[in-house]
Amino acid sequence: MTSTATPPGLARLNALEEPAARAALHEVCASTAWGGRLLAARPYSTAEDLYATSDAATAELTVEDLREAMAGHPPIGRPEQGDPASAREQRGMAGASDELRAEMLELNLAYQERFGHVFLICATGRTGEQMRDAVKERLGNAPEREREIVRTELGKINRIRLARLLEEGIA
Repeated sequence: MTSTATPPGLARLNALEEPAARAALHEVCASTAWGGRLLAARPYSTAEDLYATSDAATAELTVEDLREAMAGHPPIGRPEQGDPASAREQRGMAGASDELRAEMLELNLAYQERFGHVFLICATGRTGEQMRDAVKERLGNAPEREREIVRTELGKINRIRLARLLEEGIA
């Protein structure tokens, strides 16, 4: 027998007043357009409905919307102070050697100079070496190709963060 009840975390998101829901979604993704699209689609019946709306909203982000979303992400190897999500997501760099940290700093700067924004990758579950290898590989991409990779990585990050939002609840 299948339950038709909305999961508790999703019910809380559905019930939040708009300013609180907007703030919670901004913690997931800094794009105003993305958050607005998710707000407009409430209420959600299932987490999959929420994820599908997130995926569709991410696919429709303009170049400027993507820049806004990326501005909410610290560089790999430098999680934002006091941000447990950032530290958790970049756990693969936590035990990195000083040499790897220095190399990531250089690569992050080269990437930012080439593309005009932070190197964005779904870091969850990746080692420091895997992230280093990814930035090295992606430095050779054409800007249009890199933008689509960034969009894909952002979609993965948004799904992980939405799942955590539903599991941990909303303040």
